[in-house]
Amino acid sequence: MAGFRIGRGRDNRTSQQQQPQQAPPPYRGGGGHAAPPYAQQQPPPGWPQAGGGGHQRPQGPQGPYGEPEYFGDPYRQHPSAPDPYAANNPGHTQAFSVNEDPYDSGATYRAGAAPAAPTGPRLHWKQLLSGIVLRPGSTFWQMRDYPVWGTALIVTFMYGLLALFGFDKAREETINATISTAIPYALTTAVAFVIGGMILGAVTHTLARQLGGDGAWQPTVGLSMLIMSITDAPRLVFALFLGGENSLVQGLGWATWLAAAALFTSMVSKSHDLPWPKALGASAIQLIALLSIIKLGTI
Repeated sequence: MAGFRIGRGRDNRTSQQQQPQQAPPPYRGGGGHAAPPYAQQQPPPGWPQAGGGGHQRPQGPQGPYGEPEYFGDPYRQHPSAPDPYAANNPGHTQAFSVNEDPYDSGATYRAGAAPAAPTGPRLHWKQLLSGIVLRPGSTFWQMRDYPVWGTALIVTFMYGLLALFGFDKAREETINATISTAIPYALTTAVAFVIGGMILGAVTHTLARQLGGDGAWQPTVGLSMLIMSITDAPRLVFALFLGGENSLVQGLGWATWLAAAALFTSMVSKSHDLPWPKALGASAIQLIALLSIIKLGTI
């Protein structure tokens, strides 16, 4: 009997160890549907138990089926939230074109765009002529938006009439010729000076625009014609009596040419909003032409 009990107990114990545990039957509610598998799972360690002290389980981002989304795209952003990888955010840059100013708000003065309003009232022709000599900087800045065709054409035409007598050979031919021959000759020379001044001014304006200038062509051409005529007036006065080959006339020619270079640089710089090296470069062709044709008379 003892052996039977021992063996029976051993067999009974072995059968209990080998018998697998069966899962509890699925819960069926009133509708006969089985509860979802995760309904029977216990919360992870560290999470508060339901009904224990009124603490609720923290809510994370919801998945597509109303369930907490623990694993997903960490870079997915809410539609209304700003994109942290957009340009101008810390750690990210924005691409710009070669000639684009990334710090320009659009309200500053730009090349190629006229200012919103003129810098001052239009000057009378007397104030304009005196301002070019006495106040060139403020005069050019104030007149950068106004054409000066009337004053420029009249002054350049009168300068062309007198410039004919600044050349020794032309002066002798004009004095020895009859009035019927001298008058057409003088008028033709004056018209040629007007046309030449307009062409040289247009060249200066074109070069200024190529170098990044933004000025209008009418004020640039008109003011360049006035500078050409006014700066050569002192030399021309002495050349009428002493001749163009006189040493004093030649010295005045170089001095007035340097004065013309300074005025051209100031005018182009104010009219086209350029630094003085570019303004001087834009006036280089006109200055060389004036030196060769008028000052030295080599052409």
